[in-house]
Amino acid sequence: MKNLWNSIVNSFKSIHSWSDFANKANLTIEVIRRIVLYTIAGLLILLSLAIGLGMGYVSALTTQVAVPTKHEMKTQLQDVNNSATLYFADGSKVENLQKDLEGKKVSLSEMSPYLKKAIVSTEDSDFYRHKGVVPKSIFRAIISDVTGIGAQTGGSTLTQQTVKMQMLSSETTWKRKAVEIFLAMRVDKYFTKDQILEYYLNAATFGANNKGQNTQGVAAAAEGLFGKNVSDLNLAESAFIAGLPQSPSVYTPYTKVVNDSNTTQRGTFKDDISLGMKRKNIVLYRMYRDKKITEQQYNDAKKFDLKSDFLKPAKASQKEIKYGYIYNLLTDQARTILIKRLAKSDGVKYSDIKKDKNLYERYYTQADTELHNKNYKIHSTIDKKLYIAMNQQAQQFKSNLGTTHSDDATDPNTGRAIKVSEPVQNGSVLLDNKSGQVLAFVGGVNFKKSQLNHAFDTQRSPGSSIKPLITFAPAIENGLIGSQSMLADFKTKFGTYSPTDYGETIQNRFVSARETLEESYNIPSVNLYNYIMQHGVSSKKYMSKMGIHLTDKEYRQLGITLGGTATGVTVLQQASAFSTFANKGVHVDPYVVADVKDPSGDTIYKHKGTKKRVFTKQTSYIIKNMLHGVVTKGTASALSYEANFSTKNLFGKTGTSNDYRDNWFIGSTQGMTLASWIGYDNFYGNNYNLASNSTDINQQLWANMANALYQEDQGVFDVKQSYAKPQGVKTYKVDKETGTLTGTIGYNGVTTKVNQHTAKSLYYKGSPNDMSYEDFAIGGKAKNYKLFWDNYFGRDNGYMVVKRLGESSKSADELANENGSGRTSGFSNSTNSNDSSEVITNSSSSTSRTNSSTTNSTTSNGTSETGTGSSGSGTGSGSGSGSGSNSESTNSSTSTNETGDSASSAGDTVSNGFTASDTAGAGE
Repeated sequence: MKNLWNSIVNSFKSIHSWSDFANKANLTIEVIRRIVLYTIAGLLILLSLAIGLGMGYVSALTTQVAVPTKHEMKTQLQDVNNSATLYFADGSKVENLQKDLEGKKVSLSEMSPYLKKAIVSTEDSDFYRHKGVVPKSIFRAIISDVTGIGAQTGGSTLTQQTVKMQMLSSETTWKRKAVEIFLAMRVDKYFTKDQILEYYLNAATFGANNKGQNTQGVAAAAEGLFGKNVSDLNLAESAFIAGLPQSPSVYTPYTKVVNDSNTTQRGTFKDDISLGMKRKNIVLYRMYRDKKITEQQYNDAKKFDLKSDFLKPAKASQKEIKYGYIYNLLTDQARTILIKRLAKSDGVKYSDIKKDKNLYERYYTQADTELHNKNYKIHSTIDKKLYIAMNQQAQQFKSNLGTTHSDDATDPNTGRAIKVSEPVQNGSVLLDNKSGQVLAFVGGVNFKKSQLNHAFDTQRSPGSSIKPLITFAPAIENGLIGSQSMLADFKTKFGTYSPTDYGETIQNRFVSARETLEESYNIPSVNLYNYIMQHGVSSKKYMSKMGIHLTDKEYRQLGITLGGTATGVTVLQQASAFSTFANKGVHVDPYVVADVKDPSGDTIYKHKGTKKRVFTKQTSYIIKNMLHGVVTKGTASALSYEANFSTKNLFGKTGTSNDYRDNWFIGSTQGMTLASWIGYDNFYGNNYNLASNSTDINQQLWANMANALYQEDQGVFDVKQSYAKPQGVKTYKVDKETGTLTGTIGYNGVTTKVNQHTAKSLYYKGSPNDMSYEDFAIGGKAKNYKLFWDNYFGRDNGYMVVKRLGESSKSADELANENGSGRTSGFSNSTNSNDSSEVITNSSSSTSRTNSSTTNSTTSNGTSETGTGSSGSGTGSGSGSGSGSNSESTNSSTSTNETGDSASSAGDTVSNGFTASDTAGAGE
């Protein structure tokens, strides 16, 4: 180009006459003309290439699209009652999603002529001239999307919008857009413009009506906004309705309100409806611009008092849903799946959406509209027969759960005084251990009165059911204890924190780790948690892998080992974490939605299970072995005769939070984990607690559900498969009273051999310590050891005598019996005695001192389940705070122990098991 310019300049310098000038000018013009022509030709070639590549890309995207017939398209375009369908695991239908307001089809001739003109002027002014798509609009939209420059017009015609609403999902991928264009051209070929316009006006959504229900179609919109037949709409009303489809939730004058239990829905006026009014005026202007109305009509319609024309808010009628808890659960989870999918297609992070209330509401509305207006298919993991069996037992037993309290309260929405009843609620989950599938659950005792799903959505204190997860398994995993290691259960204090066992008692003796879990003692558990913190063991990494996320502050509180959490856990979380032991230390994420198919039949979501190694299989075996004792002789030994199936491979853990606020039992076999929680919601600020025998009650409910489930499908339980001892688990013969190797000690100047009673202790890492006078028990103090040895050698000094620290005049035995779990003093239908609590006595004339004391709670028919203790904030090595007054749980008065009270709402109508050969578990 530079040489060309120099040549032109030199040519002009050589001009000597007008004739030379004319010749040179002609030559220059010819050169410039050729340059312009070559440039245009090059651009045309590049444009043709781009168009060719684009057409090829579109063709490639649409090649695999099944081409619908004219009849198939007509069926889909006319269907205004399509909505998502929910399915059980066997493919049987749970329910179709209830449309907020069923669309009512009307013919185009029955619609107001103003409305038809308003829609065309607003949404697609070239509607009657194009062939389904407008290339320049598509091109403009592509350039805008690629460069980010220009208005986000989208380039969609009414035909494309109709196809998108009735035949496709709302995701914004290039493939979906290409298919939309392809189908729009086909629809335009097969159907008249008036037919397409009719399909659109019957299918489009128009926001909430005066009852807070979403509306579909202009007939429903006219009736729900103005109480009119669609044929009787005036110009202003027609313009307002025509403006709604662009953003229905923003422009509608109404919003939805529900009461505290989500049972009553009504509409209410928005505080500000100016956006809807401005949108109406824009529609009127476009009609005037397109000469669809006169200037006089335009001005009159703008002045029309539309606000007073809107219907007054009203209450919506309720619809019966047979499987209410499943319906709400699957709808909620499918909606979240769609929100994430829509966000991803828009290049927005889901985490950012959750932080922005307005953004989340927009995606929520879009996803919800999709589900309620398009034929998605949501397949769940719920086994219909198991679900029915489980809920039937919950319904039959609900009157036995405890007192239903009636009280006066204030409706938070209306401020009116109302009568409320508070029944004992139940949340239960049946989990398939290996896959993580939720096979069945109980959401609550009365769906009509409360839609809150107590299995998935309420967070409560886990009580002592958290002990094996947060304390004992990490201790074994890190070689800090064996199953028979001794823990101190004496009066103790960590700063201002003084934990106690059930009923504000202390056992006043050393207790093995195994017995601590079997009887759910608190003080030994706190001593052990303090000990593992002193040794730098963080429970957080184990808990997080199992799906339970607590704060660092909570982990520093000693009371966390007794369930003293700030926010609590759900039944699903606790069941899933507990299943880790059955899976040989591998945690499998739980799930309830198996897959989701979009309206075209494509699978847009399929669950991909994730597995994480949490504990070694050796640790898991030892924990299962110890927790088996809970069922055979501990706080849940009643199950040994209440269960109608073999419990020789059943292990479990009880849990009760402070003042009987919550009661848990979680039981596992090789195949399944079944968790049951009971407690009051206390929605209206009440403070109702369970009865003192709530442990018995919950175990009976658990047994009833388990028996019914086992009768329905024995394969789910897999009770015959035992837990073989894996390589690496070492068994040591230890002294039963000290947990150490047998040996000698010096007592009162005499060296004495200590080997009278022995037991087997299981270790993964480490080994028992040698016999010693002191330091054989975690949390033990010099005065505790002196008390122990004096008693061991015959002095009657109060060792092993359970002490009551509160003001009650009841004896420790009375408290134990009052809080009993129905234990049968050793009776069990299990043949598993080995390693559970085996005691070997070397002399037939000797008697275990542990069993000789009538005050020893291990032989009592009572339990170490519940109670209250002093609160406070104490510091062990880890500066923990919390409370542990209950044997089964508790937190201090400064730590929240149940958080479900104010949760937002969401029953239905409706021989040695450890020695057989090992089998592969999840993730192995």
